Amino acid sequence: MVTLKGEYIYLRALEPEDLDFIYEIENDTELWELSDTQTPYSRFLIKQYLDNAQQDIFEAKQLRLAICDKNDNTLGLIDVFDFNIKNKRAGIGILIKSNSDRFKGYGKEALELLVNYCFKILHLHQVYANISENNIASMNLFEGNGFKRIGLKEDWNFDGNLYNNEYILQRINK
Repeated sequence: MVTLKGEYIYLRALEPEDLDFIYEIENDTELWELSDTQTPYSRFLIKQYLDNAQQDIFEAKQLRLAICDKNDNTLGLIDVFDFNIKNKRAGIGILIKSNSDRFKGYGKEALELLVNYCFKILHLHQVYANISENNIASMNLFEGNGFKRIGLKEDWNFDGNLYNNEYILQRINK
């Protein structure tokens, strides 16, 4: 049985009430490195995004879900992107917003739920992630969920001072 509910968290579709949460994340310059963003987003643009977020993944080629705890507090976001139905693959990205909520297993459980959804409901053959070599926590999270490092993109991302390498990790649905 596939469910988007775990022991400590659940994943849900985005709601209009998520506007402020997403606005904070998308405009936090310290997180821009993770999303390849270089400009801020207006509330208007995020509202338009939320209005269209109900599109089917087969049409939008992406899916963003909120990560919530059992008390309905929104902890972060988890994304399926670059959804490719022909080749049955997609990328996955995850963010737990608050430092105080990290390293508590929420990301681990969210990733497990989403990978299970991708394999059992979307029938994907593989999922992948792009992770900076400096992001040890994310490397551990994905490798702990069965992802394997399959390549290194050298000098891939420029942080304003230095070029950083990025790994590509992959998990195949066996």
